[in-house]
Amino acid sequence: MVIDSHQHFWYYEPEKHAWIDDSMSVIRRDFTPSNLKTTYQENGIDGCVAVQADQTLAETEFLLSLSAKNDFIKGVVGWVDLQDEQVVGVLDEYALHGKIKGFRHIVQGEADHNFLLRPNFMRGISALEKHQFTYDILVFPHQLGATLEFIKKFPNQKFVVDHIAKPYIKDGFFDGWATMMKEIGKHENVSCKLSGMITEADFKTWTPSQIEPYMQLVLNAFGSERILFGSDWPVCLVAGNYKQVKDLTTDFIAGLSTDEQADIMGRNAIKFYNL
Repeated sequence: MVIDSHQHFWYYEPEKHAWIDDSMSVIRRDFTPSNLKTTYQENGIDGCVAVQADQTLAETEFLLSLSAKNDFIKGVVGWVDLQDEQVVGVLDEYALHGKIKGFRHIVQGEADHNFLLRPNFMRGISALEKHQFTYDILVFPHQLGATLEFIKKFPNQKFVVDHIAKPYIKDGFFDGWATMMKEIGKHENVSCKLSGMITEADFKTWTPSQIEPYMQLVLNAFGSERILFGSDWPVCLVAGNYKQVKDLTTDFIAGLSTDEQADIMGRNAIKFYNL
């Protein structure tokens, strides 16, 4: 089974989606399950994990409602205020929903480099394990030092790094990112998504050979049993089409065993998110 571990839905609103700047104007529109279902049929994808793009409980409810109507949405990564003193009760409520698998906070947007290490935030993270909820780590490379300290504090919590931690591929930034990712990869409760890579390169001129060293580093650091294919649709559309995104990963892993390829393209996501 082929599972896309990372994609989004939205009804476009200029204020809510202000992060979609002029360079990304192609995605300033609605993206719904009907759009994605067609794309999946064309590309041989069996199901997906829908990930939050807005930091509200309404976003979590929106994704859950879509998943209830669309069987191919196998799981939801929502948002809750993990710094809220009442978060335990909120998580208890969400534990009653079979489709919600974990949560994410857009840490890359936080000015505080050490946001992950805030006591209130870590208190919220400590409440996830009770319900076997996962946590998606969305950070920029300069936040990886705090990320490493953060994951060390929760050895039993299932984490996944989104978008290979968004290295600055366009600028050729590699060494500092690579050093930190190798350290993070030593922690077996942490996985990594092969996703969001073409949008970290130049939108118009990227090539697979430019991105391959980053993928190789991630494969070496996490192993084939802890990396997950993800498209980051529709954000990926600013730099390429769905087939290009999928081919980037399938071509890269073509030399691995059939089992390893099946793990990366679906089985790891099924296991990680308990789909």
